[in-house]
Amino acid sequence: MDKKELIDCHERIKPFIHNTQVFTSTLINELLEAEVYFKCENFQKMGAFKMRGATNAIMQLSQAQRENGVVTHSSGNFAQALSLAAQSLGVKAFIVMPKSAPQVKKNAVKGYGGIITECESTLEARESTTKEIEQREGATFIHPSNDDDVILGQGTACKELLEHHPNLDFVFTPVGGGGLIAGTALAVHYFGKNCKTIGGEPLEVDDAYRSLKSGKIETNTSTNTIADGLKTQLGDRNFPIILNHVDKIIRVSETEIVDAMQLIWERLKIVCEPSSAVALAALIRDKEHFKEKKIGVILSGGNVDLENLPF
Repeated sequence: MDKKELIDCHERIKPFIHNTQVFTSTLINELLEAEVYFKCENFQKMGAFKMRGATNAIMQLSQAQRENGVVTHSSGNFAQALSLAAQSLGVKAFIVMPKSAPQVKKNAVKGYGGIITECESTLEARESTTKEIEQREGATFIHPSNDDDVILGQGTACKELLEHHPNLDFVFTPVGGGGLIAGTALAVHYFGKNCKTIGGEPLEVDDAYRSLKSGKIETNTSTNTIADGLKTQLGDRNFPIILNHVDKIIRVSETEIVDAMQLIWERLKIVCEPSSAVALAALIRDKEHFKEKKIGVILSGGNVDLENLPF
């Protein structure tokens, strides 16, 4: 994926997304002895960066494909993103969600016009149910993170950040399925000046950290993390980009994630979800390496269950 594709993608989706604010905190800068710029994708439409990739993926479909709709399987942010993007573009969105998904997320998907089919909580059930809908409706499957058009869309958040602050030394992002960090790494590669991409990942689901070390896609045996958006794994489209363009991935504990999340709520006065706080937690953990640097942090989303806060 080249520079022109990223520029074209950004121009294409601009009418349908927010160019989100960049926040700073004097206290956090003093704590880290660095200049930190938070790209607030919690203020994006539907509350997360995933609106960008979903919109681009639908816009790249042919008219015939659009008429038959799109389908994905997701228990969270991508389900909402694809539903809202499809509604904005006049396309039907079929969303496969596990029965165990929180009711608040199902309600949000319905509110954005998504047509929900519930299934068992296994990946096998998700995939087989999605296949049935593809065949029955002729809908086009859009993967939440392992899709070139989705990756390009997610990269536009970092492109906007670098347009405001072109001299960043590092950009930090959480790592889950790999779409955001791959897109960010492309934006850093094409628009940064001696800038590097760093990932943050929970110790409990450190498949991307191990994949970067081994050079092949690794999996997790457990998914016991508060960062529910980061339980997915890398794919064959985003992993080569990560391998080529991500400098390193820093692992963080559950306590560090909660502490970083609380710091964002208290100091930036904004709502962010646990997955989003992982990037700041990684920066805090290794802060000695980043003193006196200019650092971007992608705050990936703010879709948090207010009934179930960790602090």
